[in-house]
Amino acid sequence: MENKFALGIEEVIGSKHYRAFVGPPEKYDTISAHQFNLLTSKGLREHHYLLDIGCGSLRSGRLFIPYLLPKRYFGIEPEQWLIDEGIKNNLGQDLIKIKSPSFNNNSDFLLSIFNQNFDYILAYSIFSHATKNQIIKCITEASKIMKDDSKFFASFFMGNKNHDGDKWVYPGKTEYTIDFIKNIAENQGLECEMLEIEHPTEQTWIEMSKRKEEK
Repeated sequence: MENKFALGIEEVIGSKHYRAFVGPPEKYDTISAHQFNLLTSKGLREHHYLLDIGCGSLRSGRLFIPYLLPKRYFGIEPEQWLIDEGIKNNLGQDLIKIKSPSFNNNSDFLLSIFNQNFDYILAYSIFSHATKNQIIKCITEASKIMKDDSKFFASFFMGNKNHDGDKWVYPGKTEYTIDFIKNIAENQGLECEMLEIEHPTEQTWIEMSKRKEEK
């Protein structure tokens, strides 16, 4: 077993270690498996196109990239150093050459940056730190790159009221009501379903898809 320093086990969340920066370092592996299991149980297959919003140090990408066919994985992550460390420690350049994933560093939720429509979109622990406007922008952008049968999975911390701050909160968290998220989705022609799935950090999963009458 690698030492605790290499795995960042003793680092606090948000510290500049590729595992600790993206969440609880001791749960890095289980959160990775959790995301992979969720999407594959919901129909993700190797030929699908996947957009991983906030892909970080490829915590889940280290499973999705080998699984998907070449040029099917796309990740958006403002911190390039996280992507670099994820490739270095989780995948290696040889696998990157074989699978040819695509990355972009924009922090404005410009999801159409790849000029690609996606079968699956993943926003793990993004809404749990985002402002209202960022969530609105993300869901609006996602609706533009979804096919008729696409699925968009996002996690957030559910609360009794909505966060009112105007800046990204990290390593702290934000909370929103399910009605707030559903209303945004519905305004973009999306159905929004809350999933009864146990989450490693007690967040709530939602699944969004094109409204049936519009399919």
